[in-house]
Amino acid sequence: FPSSSLLALGCTVKYSGYLGNWNKLFCSNGNSKYPRLMKLGKDITLWGLEIGLLSMTKGESALFIFTPEYAYGQRGCPPSIPPNTTVLFKVEVLDFIDSEECDAFLELTCEQQDSLPLEKLLKVAATEREFGNYFFHKQHFKIAKDRYKRALSILGHRSSSKAEQSQINASKLLLFLNLSLTYLKLECADRALKYGELALEMDQGNAKALFRCGQACLYMREYSKSRDFLARAQCIQPFNRDINNELKKLA
Repeated sequence: FPSSSLLALGCTVKYSGYLGNWNKLFCSNGNSKYPRLMKLGKDITLWGLEIGLLSMTKGESALFIFTPEYAYGQRGCPPSIPPNTTVLFKVEVLDFIDSEECDAFLELTCEQQDSLPLEKLLKVAATEREFGNYFFHKQHFKIAKDRYKRALSILGHRSSSKAEQSQINASKLLLFLNLSLTYLKLECADRALKYGELALEMDQGNAKALFRCGQACLYMREYSKSRDFLARAQCIQPFNRDINNELKKLA
C-alpha cells in the first residue's frame, strides 16, 4: 500500500476508464478544461490507480490495465462495471502538490503551532501559497484568495526575533502581492489597493506593488493617485511594458 505521506499528495489528473478492449468508456474527466485538485486516498481511492499515479511524474501519460483486485473487486460497481472485471485506464498527470505538512499543521493546537520551528512554519505557508498559485492559474480566484489568506494566518501564528521576523516578512510580501493581483481579478479594487499598500510598507521600492496599486486606483478612477503609483513604478523599471501600457491607458 502507498505510505501515508504519499497519500497526502494532491494531484490534477486527466483520466478515462474503459472496459473491454479500450472500446467501452465508463468514466472520464477529459472534457473538463480545469480538472480539480484531488487527493490520493480521499478523492482517488482505486488501489491500482493510486499505485499507478505514484509511479508517474508531472506531465507524463500512461496506459494501465488493472485486474479486479486492483480495481473494483469481486462485486464490481453495478451497473457500469460487472463483477470480476479487468479495467483499463488512460491517465495524464498534470500536476502534483504535497499537502502532508499543511494537513499535519492544521491538526495541531494553537500552542503546538506556535512552538514549531520557523523553518517548518515557512514551509507550510509556502505550500499554501503554492496551492493558491495553482488555483490562480486555473482561474479559480476565490479559492486562490482563500489559500493565500490561510498562508498569511499561518505566518501570523508566532512572535519572533528580529531575524525571524525578517524571514516571515519576506514570505508575507509575496502573499500581499499575490492577494493584490487576485483581488484585481475579482474586481475588488479597494482590496487590491489595501494589499498593494501592505506590500509597500515592507518594501517601498517594490515596482510590482506600485504597479498593483496604480492598477487598483485606475480601476477606481482615482487618476491622480494612479499616476503617482505608476510613475514611481516606471522610475524603477522604465522599460517594463506592462507599466508603460498602464500609463498609456491612464492618459
